Amino acid sequence: MKYIVRLSIMMIIITILSACTSTNKVLFSDDFSRSNGNWDEYTDDNMTTTYYENAYRILVNLENYDAWANPADLSFTDVQVEVDATKNGGPDTNDYGIICRYKSTDSYYYGVIASDGYYGIYKKTAEGGKQLGMGGEQFTDKITTGAVTNHIRFDCVGSTLSLYVNGNLIDQQTDSSYTDGNVGLIAGSYTQSGVDILFDNFIVYQPTPAQQQSGN
Repeated sequence: MKYIVRLSIMMIIITILSACTSTNKVLFSDDFSRSNGNWDEYTDDNMTTTYYENAYRILVNLENYDAWANPADLSFTDVQVEVDATKNGGPDTNDYGIICRYKSTDSYYYGVIASDGYYGIYKKTAEGGKQLGMGGEQFTDKITTGAVTNHIRFDCVGSTLSLYVNGNLIDQQTDSSYTDGNVGLIAGSYTQSGVDILFDNFIVYQPTPAQQQSGN
């Protein structure tokens, strides 16, 4: 009986240790509680990117325009990136989300949602942003619409790009054009300017071995 109890305890310990070792390693994080110089701060007639009330703000003052920001001088290959994003003002017809594998203004991937419930995964090239798959942004009720907070996750693992919102996988595409680069945040407008998004709790994780295996 004692042997069985000890064996059971050992199995529990092994299970716990196994779970601990598979936890994603944090590669970079920022709660924007202080302006530490990690992120771009820029303002012109079209846009503003800045620290604002313990968050990071992207304000777009021009129609059909994207604004983005990157932290420091970082470079990653495979990442799992998460952030809390809140509509602070402007139209619901917007988009906002996460960048991965940023090499230049014409070379990166981004996964975005909108305050009216739409979403998409894009590849930026010299010709502009091209949506991957689906032939147009799709609607999901997993996005909480309006002036609220959504939790966004964007995985870039191997050639697989996966977009999650509030814990739900909503889009997954494959593309092998870009293999490494920086991460970042992005927000954009359509026919109305004034898109105003606040980002908080930005975390970059190293994908687990299981994620990396499934992403190739």
